[in-house]
Amino acid sequence: MEVSKAVFGYGSSDSDALLTNQEVFDILNGVFTANDLTGQRVLVVIPDSTRTMPLPVFFQFFVKLLRGKVAKMDFIIALGTHLPMSDEAICHHLGISVNEMNSTYQDIHFFNHEWNQEETFIDLGRFEADEISRLTYGTIQKDVTVQINKIILDYDLLIVCGPIFPHEVMGFSGGTKYFFPGISGPEFINTTHWIGAMNTCIKTIGVRDTPQRDLLERAASWIPVPRLYCCPVVKSEGIYGLFAGDPYETWKKAADLSAEVHVEYKSKTFHTVLSVMPYLYDDIWTAAKGMYKLEAVVEDNGELIIYAPHIDEISYTHGKILDRIGYHCRDYFVHQWEKFKDEPWGVLAHSTHLTGLGTFENGVEKKRIRVTLATRIPKGRCEMLGLGYINPSDVIPESYQNKENEGILFVPHAGETLYKIRQ
Repeated sequence: MEVSKAVFGYGSSDSDALLTNQEVFDILNGVFTANDLTGQRVLVVIPDSTRTMPLPVFFQFFVKLLRGKVAKMDFIIALGTHLPMSDEAICHHLGISVNEMNSTYQDIHFFNHEWNQEETFIDLGRFEADEISRLTYGTIQKDVTVQINKIILDYDLLIVCGPIFPHEVMGFSGGTKYFFPGISGPEFINTTHWIGAMNTCIKTIGVRDTPQRDLLERAASWIPVPRLYCCPVVKSEGIYGLFAGDPYETWKKAADLSAEVHVEYKSKTFHTVLSVMPYLYDDIWTAAKGMYKLEAVVEDNGELIIYAPHIDEISYTHGKILDRIGYHCRDYFVHQWEKFKDEPWGVLAHSTHLTGLGTFENGVEKKRIRVTLATRIPKGRCEMLGLGYINPSDVIPESYQNKENEGILFVPHAGETLYKIRQ
């Protein structure tokens, strides 16, 4: 089918101008009216539960606007390498009951992306070794094949519906990122994440146009099924903006608004930052966003504490690998590349992002800041990984509040707002 190049929607960084549900409905209605979806088979790509978004509202509007008009409408969760969601978790995510899933919505299928099953994928194309070597400063010297979940071939239109935030690997999340890594194969996931690590989180996060984002957009041009994007800009208090339509232009408008909505500026750095993680994140792999978004405001030799008493695991997917390699700065791995080059590059990237900037000279690693966990992960494991440990029961979050003049920053709902120093 032919899709319109138009972009529908609007937004504002003014918290007094949040979009109403009716305005969200009207924007979606506009984009679906501009594109004749009658009789089309539609696959909607949505986030998992680690992203703030009023997904139940969008789900109901998609059902109201498309059901009965399209031939088929299904949903796939863009897990990347996250754990699959149970039916109960999916239903909670969408604001429906399991009984409704099996009755009211029995004509709609809900899929988890299975990233670790080889039979999941088809090849889209490949990036040549010369380009990958240049982007990874010589650490990866091979062609990289781009794969995507073959389920897309069962549909006539792919709709991405997911929020935009500053992102440690891509600069900003959302848009095409719901395909790569959302429903893509591990080789391209690992490659783009390592490119981000080589550029470092602190120089990447909150930057719209990055080399790794360029790779994503070029890979998306190989997808043989037409695409539409719905990109909301969301905080816990509501929807600041929604843009829908042409993939790249829609995402750019949303990313530009996110740069206003999701960035908080400070006039100085802090020797201690308490990053309080919501239940949105259930392991350090996801809760590490409490570091990514705050690294820039921690002073040299300062400490960032990830406070998450509900977390008891480093990574449900990659924990054994992280136990083996630990948490280190980028140069620790680069200067010992022969030792680490066969480890999953995406896991190496996560290790460097949680660690932050540092050096490795004459066999000695020096990290710029200390990262300490106040979780249920035992002290011995934290120390083995190269992380600090505080018993979470010894932390009184309220005691960190209102002490910015003393060099202490308290962040009560960390993970999505990026903190930067005002230049």
